[in-house]
Amino acid sequence: MNGDPSPWAAAIVSAWSVVDAQARTAKRAIFAETRRRLKLLREKLRNSGLAFTNITARQLRRASWWRLRLQKQVREAGEAKKRVDTYRAEWAVERDIARVVSGSDPIVVGPWLSEVGYEVLYWVPFVRWVQSQFRIPPSRLVVVTRGGAAAWYSDITTNAVELFDLMSPEAYAAGNAQRSVEDRGTLKQFGVSSMDQRIVADVQGRLGSSRVRVLHPSFLYQLFHQFWLGHRPPSFLDRRTRYRRITAPDVALPPLPPRFVAVKFYTAASLPPTESVRRALQSIVLGLAAQTDVVMLDTGLSLDDHEDYSFGAASRIHSVRESLRPRDNLAVQTAITSRASSFVGTCGALTWLAPMLGIDTTAVFADARFLHGHLQVARRVYQAIDGGRFSPLDISALDQLGLSMRLTN
Repeated sequence: MNGDPSPWAAAIVSAWSVVDAQARTAKRAIFAETRRRLKLLREKLRNSGLAFTNITARQLRRASWWRLRLQKQVREAGEAKKRVDTYRAEWAVERDIARVVSGSDPIVVGPWLSEVGYEVLYWVPFVRWVQSQFRIPPSRLVVVTRGGAAAWYSDITTNAVELFDLMSPEAYAAGNAQRSVEDRGTLKQFGVSSMDQRIVADVQGRLGSSRVRVLHPSFLYQLFHQFWLGHRPPSFLDRRTRYRRITAPDVALPPLPPRFVAVKFYTAASLPPTESVRRALQSIVLGLAAQTDVVMLDTGLSLDDHEDYSFGAASRIHSVRESLRPRDNLAVQTAITSRASSFVGTCGALTWLAPMLGIDTTAVFADARFLHGHLQVARRVYQAIDGGRFSPLDISALDQLGLSMRLTN
């Protein structure tokens, strides 16, 4: 042996090299195929995930859309139910009115214990509509109000009972204050109070009737509530009121200047007693007095929650306070206003009345939050009845502009 590998060994090595090469090639092929398959699997999984995500997003968007749609429908259904409920309540009030005025018994109209402004602007026209709608003879109606305000109903009926013939002004003020406490802190007559019941019983006794019907102010407040909230159109008011000019009563009056402006300023939510308001009102009164005589309609009576503003004296400013008594103070103020060249006052009460007397009116306020609906009604009504010109004056603009009011001739 010379040390060289045998032919068999060489053959074995050569064969093993071939097998090893083939195995490596096969291994690489298998690994490549595995990697390819894994890559395809990853791509499939990724594509499946994207497809699932897209489908889920679409489904979620669609589900969200349906949820919002359902919420809207539920909300609209709730609002529709509320509207139907309010309509049913209004229809029930109108049915109650028809029931009350049926028959031939005397009908007590009132008693009116609320604000003068609501009586003038809504209650009297509403009563006029009820009488016309149900063809009620004037002889059946008996108006119950205070301060001689029965004169405002003279075209409806002349039958009236003066509240201050039934009770003292002090008892009236105390009863109204107690009624306000019992009725959600408001003077508005949404229900029939014990004070109402006592007054009706007294009126029935005066009439000597065994039975009376009562057209109570709660009918007005319940029926018009949604209108005052702005949820009813102007046609709602038109169908349930009859507006007309009012004739001034023939009552004794104090001496008056030949020509004058009637002025009545009192505290109210629309004209609060702030220093800026007082300055502005003082400027208005003194400015008017520089041009003409001014008759102040301050009463000095404590019959409600309003107080008269007081102003400095001037030669052409006249007060009729000494001539105003509780029993006829509203009648006297009405007659004086009807003789004025114009009327200026707090927006409310007599500023709603003066245009119905044919008197040009300036309604002054500093906070219109509770007035917007009433101002719109007033403008429409006074134009329709050819009443006095109605001019609202918002004095809050003066402070906003840093201005003071000075009127000169």
